[in-house]
Amino acid sequence: MHKIISIANQKGGVGKTTTAINLAAGLAAEGQRVLLVDADPQANASSGLGIDIRDLNKTIYECLISDLDPAEAILPTAVERLSVLPSHIDLVGAEIEMLNLSEREQRMKKVFERLDDNYDYILIDCSPSLGLITVNALTASNSIIIPVQCEFFALEGIAKLLNTVKIIKSQLNPDLQIEGFLLTMYDSRLRLSNQVYEEVKRHFGKLVFDTVIARNVRLSEAPSHGMSVITYDPLSKGAQNYVQLAKELLQR
Repeated sequence: MHKIISIANQKGGVGKTTTAINLAAGLAAEGQRVLLVDADPQANASSGLGIDIRDLNKTIYECLISDLDPAEAILPTAVERLSVLPSHIDLVGAEIEMLNLSEREQRMKKVFERLDDNYDYILIDCSPSLGLITVNALTASNSIIIPVQCEFFALEGIAKLLNTVKIIKSQLNPDLQIEGFLLTMYDSRLRLSNQVYEEVKRHFGKLVFDTVIARNVRLSEAPSHGMSVITYDPLSKGAQNYVQLAKELLQR
């Protein structure tokens, strides 16, 4: 039985897609069968793993709107045991199109119910919003990972996200759990990074992952080559951080 984890934060630029790509690759490197679902119209998780998104006509959009069998849209990647259900810019209009559909918050859950049990983990890269697609992702998930960047205003907006999680738990998905808060863009030389780390730890305690994702230029470079950082530079700090995160998630 696969575990479904959304990677979400309505704040942009916190490392959601970087985490989705590299945690997926890290889990695959640990022997897990992983499906990365790109639920962001920007489709960066798809292109970041070498998928040419320009000519796709079978994506998560068609699965949600036209009831396409997800098996027809899933693509392999260069990473062994890692597949992608890609996105497309059309997903921008999906929220409006879904308004008139029955059980509109459950569409993604029904997509996943059609999958064969070929995966140990399904990771969903959510868009930086709390719209209907993100609500769909959280309704379909067992848990949520919340990336938090080690910068000023790091906790801004977290209360709104946690309130959304609370509403979804009460109305749509009572089993939804917080898997953990993941600190990203950490620079041990900066006092601010350490202050944010302490503040997040103080607020959320054991819900904070022990693994911290350090600032690393290789993490920024890897997507432009269509690779995870674990493939691009396995000895880099970024690759080591995400392999460690994968191990910590498996131990949980």
